[in-house]
Amino acid sequence: MPNPTAAMLVIGDEILSGRTRDANMHHLAGRLTEAGIDLKEVRIVSDDHDQIVAALNDLRGTWETIFTSGGIGPTHDDITADAVGAAFGATVDVREDARALLAAHYARTGSELNAARLRMARIPEGATLIDNPVSVAPGFTLGNVHVMAGVPSVFQAMVASVIPTLTGGAPLLSTSTRIDRGEGDIAGPLGALATEYADLSIGSYPFQKDGRFGANIVIRGQDRARLDAATARLATLFG
Repeated sequence: MPNPTAAMLVIGDEILSGRTRDANMHHLAGRLTEAGIDLKEVRIVSDDHDQIVAALNDLRGTWETIFTSGGIGPTHDDITADAVGAAFGATVDVREDARALLAAHYARTGSELNAARLRMARIPEGATLIDNPVSVAPGFTLGNVHVMAGVPSVFQAMVASVIPTLTGGAPLLSTSTRIDRGEGDIAGPLGALATEYADLSIGSYPFQKDGRFGANIVIRGQDRARLDAATARLATLFG
C-alpha cells in the first residue's frame, strides 16, 4: 500500500530574492520521511495573494496533506491567513482563543498587544490552532492544509505538534555507496541494476574531489531485505 503524500508551499519574497536560505523544507522532508509520508512537491511563491491562493488550491487538490511556511506574522506583508481563507472561501477575523494566547503572553513579557501583534490572532473560520511553544502566536489547520510560521525554530515546533496527528506509512530506508568512477563509466551497469530492482529508487549523485570524478549511489525503499540485496549487488558491480 503506498504511503500518504504531502506537499509544501514556501511563502516569501525573502526566499525568492536569495536574502534568506530556506531551512524548513529540509527539516520537514526529514520528519515526513521518518513518519512514512512521502513529500512529493515543494513550491515557493512570493508574498502575492493571488499566487498563494492559486498554488494552494492546486497543491491541496493534488496531494493529501499540505504544509505552508511563512507569512503569518504581524507586518503588512504577512498575508498567508487571508490567502488561505480565500482559497477555502472562509472569512478571516480575530479569533478569541488566539487573542487570549497572545494577550497572556504579552502580559507576561510586559509588552502591549497592539494592532500589529493582534494580526497574528486572525484565523480563518473553521480552522483549528497549531500550538507554538516558542513564541505563542499560533499556526492553524484548515482542511488538509497546515499553516506554519517561517521562522525555523517556530516552524520546527509546529511540525512536532502536527506530525503525530497524521496517518503515516512505512518509513523510507536508504543506503549510500561511494563509487570512485565517473557517471559515464557506471551508467550502463547502474541502469541495469535499476531495472533489476524496479521496486527501489536508485539515484546517482556525482562529485569531483582532488581532480577525480565519482558518485554517491543512494538506494531507497521500504523493504530492508530488498535494499540490502540491491546494495550488495551494487558492490559486486563496482567493487
